[in-house]
Amino acid sequence: MVVLALDGLLPFELGIPHRIFGRPKDTRGRHLYEVVTCSIRPPGPVRTDADFAIQVEHGPEALATADTVIIPASYELGPVFEEGVLTEELAAALARIRPGTRLASICTGVYVLAAAGRLDGRPATTHWADAERFQRLFPQIDVDADVLFIDDGDVLTSAGVAAGIDLCLHMVRRDHGTAIATEVARRTVVPPHRDGGQAQYIHRPVPDPQQSSTTTARAWALGRLHEPIQLRDMADQESMSVRTFTRRFREEVGVSPGQWLTQQRIERARHLLESTDLSVDQVAGAAGFGTAQSMRQHLQAALGVTPTSYRRTFRAAGKADRQAADRV
Repeated sequence: MVVLALDGLLPFELGIPHRIFGRPKDTRGRHLYEVVTCSIRPPGPVRTDADFAIQVEHGPEALATADTVIIPASYELGPVFEEGVLTEELAAALARIRPGTRLASICTGVYVLAAAGRLDGRPATTHWADAERFQRLFPQIDVDADVLFIDDGDVLTSAGVAAGIDLCLHMVRRDHGTAIATEVARRTVVPPHRDGGQAQYIHRPVPDPQQSSTTTARAWALGRLHEPIQLRDMADQESMSVRTFTRRFREEVGVSPGQWLTQQRIERARHLLESTDLSVDQVAGAAGFGTAQSMRQHLQAALGVTPTSYRRTFRAAGKADRQAADRV
């Protein structure tokens, strides 16, 4: 993982990839990722938006070694931000990236990918406050301002600030499965999963302390995902009408109760497919999908793979890790 540090960078967002990708380890305690920070210039100081600079030890040549390049936000993008055009220095640095390298951006880092032509005809997101301007500057891109991040295969983009954490955790989950991503999230003290399609911002993010929360209902539902759960049942846990509960739930969580339940069931199914030998039918029942066909449809829609393919992918990855560890 190579993180490109540009002048005017936001220290918090620069630190996200190092915090998330620097944590995962295999069964022998070896890091699953190598994280390197580089500049578009020879090693030296890079300005931040704070009252300090950072010393970057690698120049643009590091980009040629990357399997994944991540571009965090910067407030000094110059013509990239104003005109959608790369500077010669930045263009030369990006030209070092090998074909097939996975690309990701956090917040306004998306301007760099867009100016480089890497997002033409593709979906992308950025901070909600900047999305309208970004769309005007790059009309050839399908901008979605209402999501936390977008995974378009070899190119991923996220909204601002904390959405960068969600994106990086998603990449760990995609690369190594839910168990490792959940452990990274636990050590980082953040929620293990916020779906990319969840809204970037909620009109009332902090519930009125005089009003009831939906926390009890969510905990109740998580304890019985294997059972049929009706909206009325969840509302009853908070002694609310269905209408009030639905409104409060969306205000607190950012999605509807039904969408949230589906997300939790998908996560439960992924965990069981990775970590148990239960049959697909048994996993479907334990996750609350009822039938294997229903689970297959939901996983296909969310992940683009069938349950069997998903299990095969992570079982093969786990076997490869064990074999590599045995050779050490």
